[in-house]
Amino acid sequence: MESATTRPRPVLDPDAVLPDDADRAALVARVHDPEADGPCVAAVRGEQVVDLTAHSPTVSDLMERDDAATLVREADGGRVWPLRDLLQAPPGRRDVPHLLAPIDLQVIKAAGVTFARSLLERVIEERTGGDPAQAARVRARVVEVVGGRLDGIRPGSPEAAKVKELLLAEGLWSQYLEVGIGPDPEVFTKAPVLSAVGTGAEIGVLGSSVWNNPEPEAVLVVDSRGRVRGATLGNDVNLRDIEGRSALLLSRAKDNNASCAIGPFVRLLDDDFDLDAARALDIDLRVEGPDGYVLRGSSSLREISRDVLDLVAATHGAHHQYPDGFVLFTGTLFAPTEDRQAPGAGFTHEYGDIVTISSPRLGVLTNTVVPSEEATPWTFGVGALMRSLARRGLL
Repeated sequence: MESATTRPRPVLDPDAVLPDDADRAALVARVHDPEADGPCVAAVRGEQVVDLTAHSPTVSDLMERDDAATLVREADGGRVWPLRDLLQAPPGRRDVPHLLAPIDLQVIKAAGVTFARSLLERVIEERTGGDPAQAARVRARVVEVVGGRLDGIRPGSPEAAKVKELLLAEGLWSQYLEVGIGPDPEVFTKAPVLSAVGTGAEIGVLGSSVWNNPEPEAVLVVDSRGRVRGATLGNDVNLRDIEGRSALLLSRAKDNNASCAIGPFVRLLDDDFDLDAARALDIDLRVEGPDGYVLRGSSSLREISRDVLDLVAATHGAHHQYPDGFVLFTGTLFAPTEDRQAPGAGFTHEYGDIVTISSPRLGVLTNTVVPSEEATPWTFGVGALMRSLARRGLL
């Protein structure tokens, strides 16, 4: 097995990772600090990363503060790390400071089937039973019947009900169409607390999967009161063959070692970056294969079928509380259909792919694809975090 220190990895630098307007942004990072033997909450100020753990021991705690943006911009800090050094640290090494996913105790939730274009691909997965060889044939049939009928349709509306009747008559109704245009969205738990990886880390795809792709998404950071406090980027990693066999295999398809990447930083909402700015985020994707293969894609929250606050309300409220807050993947337009390995087989990852997800307002999240079984094991859980904070006198 190739070790984490010898696998090919991208070379990251601050100019490539920071948002275009980083000088105006309130950016939150998490840093693994070997001297503290645990994670530190930090602020990104230019090319310096400043330890704020003495002010807020967890990112979850920071998100509860009404003065979070001011604290991130102005508070005196502890240790200072050069951002360049953190970005260039080898993945999987606990003896050098490095960036972590910029969240901690928040529950990691995801909304699925929130864009019409990717909705059709979920239907295709279901109809093929997860067999990529049948995708082209099934796609042609679905597009012929559905066509543009889903464009601009409001989920749960009378117009959506009429489309449902048509598709039922054609024998094409699907559980994915139910959550895509029905009254209730799909919201599920993507990964355990503290299991997400950050930028520069390996991202895992199950070794048994033969049809899969990245899912570049905007991720909302929400406090315990249901207030959106910030946004970041995420890769929700889609195993199309496994979920296509049965939607009941969703957890098998979605929740595996290193299968959730979030980062590089949380950008807090403020006067320069408000909720409407988050609603207008454009997200780009680039996949570079070890053989020189390149795939590009994009997604825009402007085309989402449900408003982001509707997704938050479906997650949090009288029906469900999150005392440490949560983060919410908002879904993606991206569903690659171009062939990579063989005619008619569509796209799937190869190990060594470098996946880069970027947005001008949020920065760049970069990860290298490896088998989940060979990714750096997840060993630092909630108990370890509490012990680390207690040793430092922060609890």
